[in-house]
Amino acid sequence: MRKKYHFRSTDRGVLIWDVDRLVEVSRGLIRKPVPIDAIRELDETYWATDGVITCHAVVEHARLIQEEDLSFPIILSADGRIMDGMHRVGNTLLEGREAIEAVQFQVDPEPDYVELAQHALQRGPPEIIGPCRSLQREEAETIGPCRNPLI
Repeated sequence: MRKKYHFRSTDRGVLIWDVDRLVEVSRGLIRKPVPIDAIRELDETYWATDGVITCHAVVEHARLIQEEDLSFPIILSADGRIMDGMHRVGNTLLEGREAIEAVQFQVDPEPDYVELAQHALQRGPPEIIGPCRSLQREEAETIGPCRNPLI
């Protein structure tokens, strides 16, 4: 599985969660069905960080959507925003299902990193800090293209 991160812009800066950790800390949460039409991100710019998405990117997302395993629930933040699972939401929508299995935090876990400057991921450290370590430049460059400032 490819390495994934969840990004959310806030007054503190961009909060960054390692999705592997989100999956781990959400394991004990109760699954519940969530209506597809309740997923706000379906009607927002989500994968196009600059508001533009190429045909290659659309095809890549279509491939990822088709490959998704719907046996895993999506992960929602305390305010109901997607933290992991947008490709699964797309798969569910394409299949014409009305709901998707989800788990939801009552209180969001602390982020793994905080991006202090607007474009720190493109530049790399030292602007990115975390509770345990700073991102290495190679990690920042890997994360950069996945950045979603609208989450």
